[in-house]
Amino acid sequence: MAYDLTSLALFRSLAQEGSIAAAAAKLGLAASAASRRLSDLEKQAGVALIRRHRRGVTLTEAGRLMLRHAEVLAGQVARLQSELEDHAAGHRGAIRMAANTSAITQFLPEDLAEFLVSNPGISLQMAEMESVEIIQAVRSGAVDLGIFSAFTQAAGLHVLPYRRDTLVVCAPADHPLSARRTLRLRDLDGHSVVALQRNSSLQAHVDKRAEDLGITIRTTVEVKSFDGVRRMVQARLGIAILPFGAVEAYLGDGSIVMIPIDEPWATRDLMIALPGSDDLSPQVAALVRILQGQGDQARQ
Repeated sequence: MAYDLTSLALFRSLAQEGSIAAAAAKLGLAASAASRRLSDLEKQAGVALIRRHRRGVTLTEAGRLMLRHAEVLAGQVARLQSELEDHAAGHRGAIRMAANTSAITQFLPEDLAEFLVSNPGISLQMAEMESVEIIQAVRSGAVDLGIFSAFTQAAGLHVLPYRRDTLVVCAPADHPLSARRTLRLRDLDGHSVVALQRNSSLQAHVDKRAEDLGITIRTTVEVKSFDGVRRMVQARLGIAILPFGAVEAYLGDGSIVMIPIDEPWATRDLMIALPGSDDLSPQVAALVRILQGQGDQARQ
């Protein structure tokens, strides 16, 4: 049985005013139309809801029961409207995003924390992927946006700058190269290297630079994560090329050192991939503003 919200609002007004004419005027209805609505409401309920008398109307016991439920429904409708307005304004909802390991390790935790403090009604669903997978996920609509390496092709997507990522050499503290102030990729020729798995955009980038130079990177072991690479270096299995943020925070115990790479390719950009610029939800648009704002501050 479906009750009309206007008739229920009229009934609530009637309970307050005690008069059909006054209740109708409050809702902008004609008294005759209001009277018909109330009669239809009683027919629908199958029981008398009001008693009419010369001074107005009073509620029956069934009418008082109807009033209690009408008040509850009115509160629920008001909350529904409020939440829908929040959603339309970008204050509620869910965002699906993907990011590569470099962004998650170095930059996103603080940036996303700032966003969620300002938007507590929004939830984030984060997936860690390789840059190539991120582009595919954005194209397919599996995620709303992605953070990926600029060395990955993203044709057909709307791309915005996010952060700048600096690559360094991570080496055991007693390694022959550990005392160097800077290194070039050619300096790694002949040394054992701990590498990321081949499907990572960072490793593909390093391998391409080595190929261009005609040198061979002697890989001792391949692992999936920055943490795994760093721990292998700490175990003296080789040296590695990692983002600055994946090394700098772990220098405290003295087991590893960080050596800058003095080559242009050691600086790479992280980008934001979007399916388009014109159809962003308010929630995604708000997140992009935060991400780009933080990136602008860091570059300055």
